[in-house]
Amino acid sequence: MAPLLLVLSVLEMGSGIVLESFEETYLANPTLLVLVPVMIGMGGNLGAIVAARLSTRLHLGTISFDPREPELRAGILAVLGLAVTVFTALAVVVYAIGHALGSAMALSVLLTISLTSGLSIAFVAIALAILATYVSYRRGYDPDDVTIPIVTNACDILGVLIFSLVVVLVL
Repeated sequence: MAPLLLVLSVLEMGSGIVLESFEETYLANPTLLVLVPVMIGMGGNLGAIVAARLSTRLHLGTISFDPREPELRAGILAVLGLAVTVFTALAVVVYAIGHALGSAMALSVLLTISLTSGLSIAFVAIALAILATYVSYRRGYDPDDVTIPIVTNACDILGVLIFSLVVVLVL
């Protein structure tokens, strides 16, 4: 695990570099600064939920990685439903915080940014969780030890990228 964690730590620095490259955009719209840490963290959390569920089902011997499997689809839909709920609530809370601080953005803009980037991150997190679980299992590693560090770190990096690109496209 040590080499994997070392590589992931080095890659994590990349998210800071990306975040820094969009510094002007965030400083011009301070309300977005409230979204950044939550957006990044939620992507990894959603991926960790999927990875943990898949890993548990692997240990119980109740999973196949067939996309037609109803339990797999139900788990994915549950995480996507959670993502829609969380990212909608996040936009509303950030809107209220923006009003309280005197630098509010339009709620429609915040909803667009939050839902578009949040659902994109959720889809990436789900795909990474399934892939990491499957590959670790096939290679003989315990998915409980491997998947969550991979998914959370990758979602941190990709979350910053996706969020920043959505912000640039929407604004």
